[in-house]
Amino acid sequence: MTPEEIRSEILDILDDISPDEDLDSLDDDKPFREQLELDSMDFLDIVMELRKRHRVQIPEEDYGNLASMQSTVTYLEPKMKDL
Repeated sequence: MTPEEIRSEILDILDDISPDEDLDSLDDDKPFREQLELDSMDFLDIVMELRKRHRVQIPEEDYGNLASMQSTVTYLEPKMKDL
């Protein structure tokens, strides 16, 4: 997957988790938690959706890499390059 495809996939997952959020104004460099009403369970839902949809395993110690859209795409790009 390209970075653009990964970003689109994350937006799709975020839309499923928080359908009332305005994702069009999302700043890729700001942490999700500063921009969206996400709690720790929502964050785990993101991780679980990535696992379910793409079989991407994200170890708990790497969760910090998923703080913002940019860091998430950067982290996932090598894991999803062959998808």
